Amino acid sequence: MEEFSLITSLVKRLPAPGADVLIGIGDDAAAVRTSGQPLIMSTDTMVEGVHFLPSTITDYNLGYKSLAVSVSDIAAMGGKPLYALVSLAISSDWNEERLGKLYDGFAEVTARFGCHVVGGDVVSTTGPMVITTTVIGEADKPITRRGAQPGDVIFVTGRLGGSSAGLETLMQQSAISPTGQAALVAKHQRPEPRVSAGQFFAEVGVHALNDISDGLASELNEIAAQSQVRCVIEAARIPLQPEVKEQARSRQADPLSYALYGGEDYELVGAVPARTFAVLLANAQLLRVPITQIGRCETGDGVVMRHVDGRLEVIEPKGYNHFARASRAGSR
Repeated sequence: MEEFSLITSLVKRLPAPGADVLIGIGDDAAAVRTSGQPLIMSTDTMVEGVHFLPSTITDYNLGYKSLAVSVSDIAAMGGKPLYALVSLAISSDWNEERLGKLYDGFAEVTARFGCHVVGGDVVSTTGPMVITTTVIGEADKPITRRGAQPGDVIFVTGRLGGSSAGLETLMQQSAISPTGQAALVAKHQRPEPRVSAGQFFAEVGVHALNDISDGLASELNEIAAQSQVRCVIEAARIPLQPEVKEQARSRQADPLSYALYGGEDYELVGAVPARTFAVLLANAQLLRVPITQIGRCETGDGVVMRHVDGRLEVIEPKGYNHFARASRAGSR
């Protein structure tokens, strides 16, 4: 493959950017005209053998997921994704046909969320395939992890645990129904960035927000630490994807562990005043996403979970860690 002809071929698979892109792919850098709102930026890298395996995801869905996870970071700030940069370190077992499918996955994300790929880089590597996506967005009032206050309601969007249970299904033989397996795999391979919800949360004054990339336990601990509050959650209120419960029963596992420590759900977890939470609930149907209260913020620190029997458990940030001794091949 020749570099520039490859770039030209891949770019043809992407939608044409709008008039706000002054200089797109093909120059030393991209140039865009902005409306003057604060820009927000995020980068994610996926490495073959660490974050994904060819046996656990198709090339198309890999492209979709690689870009979607960066879009999710913008959603977690209450922002609107605008532009993306994609850099590839291409290993020898990837050919132009496979790369084309990867870019078709990118194109689906750009079409759905209006986030145009305006540049990047391609290089060859003797190591594993590496995909780096950078997304730039804008937000009038970006939501951080630092704004939670005592008395705030803690909430999550969607249903949790499906992604890690889906990866488990792909890596090991599963005893649950084929329909259940398909639902879990879809959650793992095709996360849904909550862009519209994030923008609405910014409009109504959500105090703190985080996307659930490394597990609910990890994300709540980040909010607790940066906001200097204690997050107290109720085990019975954590909304699990129904198939997660089925999977847990078949493996005699704790279903909550998938939500707390599995990661890659890419739902949103946040803190909001009680009155404002009522506004979130009233608009959940319009946003097309379930919104569930799972606890409250208190004075103190850390994360505590109350079980149905009243027992309290300190929840440590034991989600996925890139630098732990053992890494989960195929997952973030």
